[in-house]
Amino acid sequence: MVVTFAPSPEAVIETEIKLRWTGDAASAHHHLESLGYSASGPRLLEADQLFDRESGELSRGAEALRLRISGGRATATYKGPPDAGPYKSREEIEFDVSDAEAFQTVLSRLGYQRAFRYEKFRTKYSAGEGLITVDETPVGIFLELEGPGYWIDETAARLGFGRDRYLTMSYAAIYREFRAAHADAPKDMVFVGV
Repeated sequence: MVVTFAPSPEAVIETEIKLRWTGDAASAHHHLESLGYSASGPRLLEADQLFDRESGELSRGAEALRLRISGGRATATYKGPPDAGPYKSREEIEFDVSDAEAFQTVLSRLGYQRAFRYEKFRTKYSAGEGLITVDETPVGIFLELEGPGYWIDETAARLGFGRDRYLTMSYAAIYREFRAAHADAPKDMVFVGV
């Protein structure tokens, strides 16, 4: 019997920011299209789950272990602690998961449990050296810019945003702030009835 192994997933450094959009999703799409950006794919629901040990060691270390299901595809992602700076820049290792339920069972056996669920409708826009997404979340609309730092600065300025508007928080952190101001908000950031 010959056993072969696929190449291990490559770690990349992900650099990104979020921008809070004050209008609705239609106005965000219109703004991007008026500047010449075109959607590079369909609007998809992304259902994300973050896993951690009961002690919260990953979240305390600013790390994340995520399972994402979107468009009939499941991906697992490890995100390392972010570097300090104007952007969220950190190691990311991502790979496809052929059986999401089995993967969750493995995580459970290793002592990881689901700590947080969040959903968003995401539309991607190709933008030269980077990627712009319009994220429709239960707590508002966000633009996410991912690419080299200089590209983020140039693109944010072109969209009408200064560095003072950059958010480097995760959606989990954004939702924690939301829940602090809205005591009746559910534990997870999910759409009702979706």
